[in-house]
Amino acid sequence: MNRISLCIALAFNLCPLLADAQNSDLKERYDRAVSYLWENLNNKKVFNLWIEPHWFEDSTGLWFTTRSTEGKAYWQVTWDQMKKEPFFNHQLLSQALKEVSDESYEPSNLPLSNLTKVGDSIRFSIDNQQYALSLIDYAIRIVEPVEKVTNQDEEIKSPKGTWTAFSRNYNLFVRDSAGTEQQLSHDGQKGYEYATWYGWGDIMEGENGNRPERFYVDWSPDENWILAEVCDLRTARKMYLLDWSIDTLYRPRLLSYYRGSPGDTSMVYSEPVFFHVASGKVVRPKLPRLTHINSAGVQWTGNPNEVLLMYQSRGYQAYYIYKFNLETEEMTLLYEEQSTTNIDNLRTWNSFHDDLCFFLSERTGWRQLYALNIKTGKLTALTQGDFYVQQIVKVDPGNKKVYFRASGREKGQNPYTYHLYSVDFKGKRLKWLTQDQKHHQVTFSPDAQYLLDNVSLATEPTQSVLRDANTGKELLVLSEANTEAIPDWQPPQVFEAVAGDGVTPIYGALWKPTDFDPEQQYPLIDNSYTGPHTNMYPSAFTQVFGNQALAELGFIVMRIDGRGSAGRSKAFHNFSYKNLGGGLTDHVHAISQLGKRFSWIDTTRVGIYGHSAGGYDAAHALLAFPDQYHVGVASSADHDHRMEKAWWPEMYMGWPVDSAYHLQSNITMAANLKGKLLITHGGIDENVNPSATFKLAEALVQADKPFDMLIFPSQRHGYRGTTRYYFLKSRWNYFVRHLLGEEPLWDIKWH
Repeated sequence: MNRISLCIALAFNLCPLLADAQNSDLKERYDRAVSYLWENLNNKKVFNLWIEPHWFEDSTGLWFTTRSTEGKAYWQVTWDQMKKEPFFNHQLLSQALKEVSDESYEPSNLPLSNLTKVGDSIRFSIDNQQYALSLIDYAIRIVEPVEKVTNQDEEIKSPKGTWTAFSRNYNLFVRDSAGTEQQLSHDGQKGYEYATWYGWGDIMEGENGNRPERFYVDWSPDENWILAEVCDLRTARKMYLLDWSIDTLYRPRLLSYYRGSPGDTSMVYSEPVFFHVASGKVVRPKLPRLTHINSAGVQWTGNPNEVLLMYQSRGYQAYYIYKFNLETEEMTLLYEEQSTTNIDNLRTWNSFHDDLCFFLSERTGWRQLYALNIKTGKLTALTQGDFYVQQIVKVDPGNKKVYFRASGREKGQNPYTYHLYSVDFKGKRLKWLTQDQKHHQVTFSPDAQYLLDNVSLATEPTQSVLRDANTGKELLVLSEANTEAIPDWQPPQVFEAVAGDGVTPIYGALWKPTDFDPEQQYPLIDNSYTGPHTNMYPSAFTQVFGNQALAELGFIVMRIDGRGSAGRSKAFHNFSYKNLGGGLTDHVHAISQLGKRFSWIDTTRVGIYGHSAGGYDAAHALLAFPDQYHVGVASSADHDHRMEKAWWPEMYMGWPVDSAYHLQSNITMAANLKGKLLITHGGIDENVNPSATFKLAEALVQADKPFDMLIFPSQRHGYRGTTRYYFLKSRWNYFVRHLLGEEPLWDIKWH
């Protein structure tokens, strides 16, 4: 045999061996990917990423649970002992349950729910059975369920139980304790309905089907007044769905629901109406006609005959707070805020101690904390500075103190790291209570004396600690996260980049496969959701596992927050106003920087995926940046904001509808497609109607662009059950085939 023949023969013999090795390697990567799915990690390989406190009703302590490979444990801390100790004897409780129920329960896996402590006993439920247990002698008894006094979906009692409110024939009625009925409204009819509300998922079957029954009223604390909003459906337009998923039907069900699109006047309208129960007097505040997406918020102030009315204008560029006297019908404007962009982050917390209403506003360019005196109209800035108040956590009227979380106040810290602060009702004595470099997620005891703090970073496991609320002093470590069962795993690598303006710092994280080799080059996949009402940066350790599965297949996965996303300055946020498609600009700049910084990132192979608004991003990336993004999977996306629910686009794209909607539509940009695009949608998605996905598909066909599409007939906005795994596998395989150039696997064992 000559040398050429020998080489050919060796090559033929080696080919099956190489193929087997490649298949074996690919299967190993898929197996690792499956092992890092959340359902295969949580309480199986990773434990105690978050501890939830349950405060004793008598304010003497709390109980909580921890988990480990050995099972579930119940613990308590009492303020007099201030130490972590078993809540009860697990073995004795297991034995007691067996005696009373003839069921065997493992002491390390007791399935208790609705657990409360009352003195020296505890009450809990297993399945639908309630039990009471003495912690002294472990005597146990079955507790008969308390009979439900009233169905909140059908009638609501007044605070003192004097009256019961209900509806009949779309009108509001009340009934006294003797059973005497009184009709309060008289003009209700189908389509103009009192004491009800519009549910976001109120699906109707057929063209003339009825929406689900909804009943709600709000009583004044003194029972003299009752609020019953009118839901006005008379001019509302519908969206439609075809449900093909029912096995016993051989033609689709027609489903419909009321949903306004941006700019529509044919909306569901909402009107607050007040009734004086004793006299039957009807009071309608003189407000603009408000739709369900900018309806009036109503809050009883605690003062007789007085409420606050709060609402935003259509388009979200003005916000108003009025004091309204129900007796005189006098409306007093207490607060007005206007913006040339949008008012997205004004949040109220109605405490009314000392006649104060607390709220958060970006009126200065940074979201800060304010107190509004509803008696005098005086506005007091409780915080001031170039930082962002994320949340009012607790108002403590006894000590006249507000607790809040904020970011960016301490110099040199990541702006997505939240800390806890307190300030008094006059804006004095501001105190930083969590003085470190970590992220804090806190829950207060009802009496505001203690708090449980889940402390972590993306790169540091959670430590759950008990603190003194007044000083922030750490009193006791309750638990620490445990990841020992995944020794090869490393937290994501956080990074800082520069935005497209060349100045603004932006932050993100990179997930690598556990067999990462810095000498290799990996495709990058952008997990995107530009929002712009949320963040993608993993501030807490609870957020760091979601991208690991995809990384295990042989990718670097990125999450980043560019300009236009939430949680920083108003100017930073305004980048996305009328510019939702521009949210990816900073992603493109960051990817370029990362490619230069890290030799193991291959910027010639870049993918992107996202769901809902993130799905818009995924398709938009391939259409607006076709030379930077090469493969995309866009699921349940709002590809054209004119076809979306009204409130979200009107908040961020503006109202009335203008050319910005057209210019940033994925549908109008379909001819730009160069890369590989998979679009998917649930067939009965009432949140983001699938019509825009079909319209994009038609535009791609007309532009003669190859693409892939999956429709899941039985699914709504989120994919569940078997379909979730089918979609997950399809997304994985799309990137494996088109970014790695490998033939993907289909037969996958998920658990």
